Amino acid sequence: MKTRRKRPLAPGDRQLHGPQGTQLFSTEALRRYAYEAEYASDGVASAHEPVLEGISKGLENLRFSLRSGRQTIGRASNNDIVVDESSVSSSHGWIINQPGHCVIMNTLSTNGTFVNDKRIHEATLKHGDHIRLGQAEFVFLTRESRQPRQHRRAWMMAGLLLLAGLAALAWRFF
Repeated sequence: MKTRRKRPLAPGDRQLHGPQGTQLFSTEALRRYAYEAEYASDGVASAHEPVLEGISKGLENLRFSLRSGRQTIGRASNNDIVVDESSVSSSHGWIINQPGHCVIMNTLSTNGTFVNDKRIHEATLKHGDHIRLGQAEFVFLTRESRQPRQHRRAWMMAGLLLLAGLAALAWRFF
């Protein structure tokens, strides 16, 4: 019986599946999947897990949940929070979420970090603060100022169904 021999992979070859058919991912692909799953979220802002919400053009309604600890923010793909805006430095700053407060630090960026239009090196953030990294603008949220859109829609649908039910009862009995 002949056994089939596999040729060894050359340095430039890319293997998409392991020997048992298990799919393999590059480090960059895994980083991108983790980023999409963790940071680009519709998470509800809280004091424990605040949110940076984009407000400038191209970043509208993009939300980044700030987990506990230090997160890097910048244009380079190796940052925890990647902001794809040319005026943001590749390693623009840090955001440190500690129990009871959140601090933003500028790490020698070219275009600076601003909190409420004041250039800062380090600042403690509070709900509603406007943050600008280069031309990318965000608002810092520790609570939701209004109900999330899906909750409002659910309440509107419930109200419409209730009105329709009341109208049907009124038509039947009167």
